[in-house]
Amino acid sequence: MFKLNRLTDYGVVVLTQMSGNPGALRTAPQIAQDTGVPLPTVAKLLNALAHERLITSHRGAAGGYTLNRPAEAISVAEIIQALEGPIALTACVDGASGGCDVESLCPMRGNWDKVNKAIHGALSAVTLADMATGFLDFGIVPESDTDAPELRAD
Repeated sequence: MFKLNRLTDYGVVVLTQMSGNPGALRTAPQIAQDTGVPLPTVAKLLNALAHERLITSHRGAAGGYTLNRPAEAISVAEIIQALEGPIALTACVDGASGGCDVESLCPMRGNWDKVNKAIHGALSAVTLADMATGFLDFGIVPESDTDAPELRAD
């Protein structure tokens, strides 16, 4: 089964929440409260996302985190790569070597690249803004001043 780890799932949740008000400085405790993701996990995610330059860390008493680019310019593929590394279904994609004991004899060598490129292309075509649309489709407002997400009665 191809499955993202929980940290990456939470990373998309955190970034989606931040995209609701992209210019606003958001602190780790605020993000944790608004998303329901535990504070230590949010702090770990923010550090990793800042290291990969998807967000910017602003230090000081009035500091926090902001998105580096508009949500429309951040792909799901970038988020996955920032938190999990290169997108690869098998050890032998993208010319990697040393990941398999029978790689020199394998008739599939190189063929997985086609699948990998298709998946990477699909993930690159979906943006953070696309992911945030789900909040609105289900009536959940991304920016909330309460402990729980607000639900709209449409």
